[in-house]
Amino acid sequence: MNADIQLPTEQTRQWLYTLWRTAGSNEQEVRLTADHLVGANLAGHDSHGVGMVLPYVRSLQAKELQLNQILTVVTDTGSLLVVDGNRGIGQSMAYQTMNLAIERARQNGVVIVGLKNTHHIGRVGHWAEMAIAANLASIHFTNVVSRPIVAPHGGRQGRLGTNPLTVGLPRRDGPPILLDFASSAVAVGKIRVAYNKKGPAPAGTLIDHEGNATTNPAVMYEEPMGALLTAAGHKGYALSLVCDLLGSALFGGTTAQPSRLRPPATYNNMLAIVFDPARFGAGEHFEQESKAFIDYVQSAKRTDANAPIEIPGDAERRYRRERAQAMPVDTGTLQTMDDAAKMINAMCGAALPPASSLIKR
Repeated sequence: MNADIQLPTEQTRQWLYTLWRTAGSNEQEVRLTADHLVGANLAGHDSHGVGMVLPYVRSLQAKELQLNQILTVVTDTGSLLVVDGNRGIGQSMAYQTMNLAIERARQNGVVIVGLKNTHHIGRVGHWAEMAIAANLASIHFTNVVSRPIVAPHGGRQGRLGTNPLTVGLPRRDGPPILLDFASSAVAVGKIRVAYNKKGPAPAGTLIDHEGNATTNPAVMYEEPMGALLTAAGHKGYALSLVCDLLGSALFGGTTAQPSRLRPPATYNNMLAIVFDPARFGAGEHFEQESKAFIDYVQSAKRTDANAPIEIPGDAERRYRRERAQAMPVDTGTLQTMDDAAKMINAMCGAALPPASSLIKR
């Protein structure tokens, strides 16, 4: 197995700034995209971090990803919105969407917004954290429009995306609650990381083309193709199906049917419900009850005395502390970053240095 390389965090961020500026993004889009990708690694979600640069650049080269787009409002009834991302870079389109949602939630107490037709929006927990920073709660149903890679319960061929569910709850007297998980057994990016490392995928996450359990990540990238399993069997399958319908089709977005795909791009649609918890008038009760309940939950006898019982969001906070100065990247991911730099140089006549030059010798 390939050992991880430690990339200096801030230098990597600056490298990404330069890459996207060279590609043609404006200053805000550069900052949003680079900060988001590095931020995903810092939060421990390597599947949605710097390893996404090459797929994004390939999509840009194919003219599927459109830079510097402005959100288009399709439907506006005050507390219900539909917006079109115009195939723009997802980190910018989701940011614009959440800014609008936060403004409306402050005005009306609640807003439901459907974002459609946007390039990959990255780690959805980031958008829930944006609401949390504004003292707002949010619920996000997201679908993935790309090659379907998740098998329905009882099936052995990919028909679904990894379609995550995300919930953010702000707390005044304690760390916020952040639930963010794929409806598949794991995010496909985690399988990509295992493939790049030439190591095994987690047990219980993959099947081969014949439907047999496997830990070989190559079944997701090499013929004959296998599939990801859903989380918790039929429950994850049902959740994934709902994310496609509620998080996309309901407000005019597409699903991952063959006729809807635009390779090599990955598109997302997202339904976000953003609301002001203070409007319920139970602020003190929530603070007291949530603290007491979390304390009770964490008082349970542990299966491992050295491992704490964490609440949703603790893992991200822990990773951020550990990776503040440097973040681990496997050699396969580093190679894809170097390949992305080469592609940008060829497209733009530039001389962007490879990401591997960031490694301290």
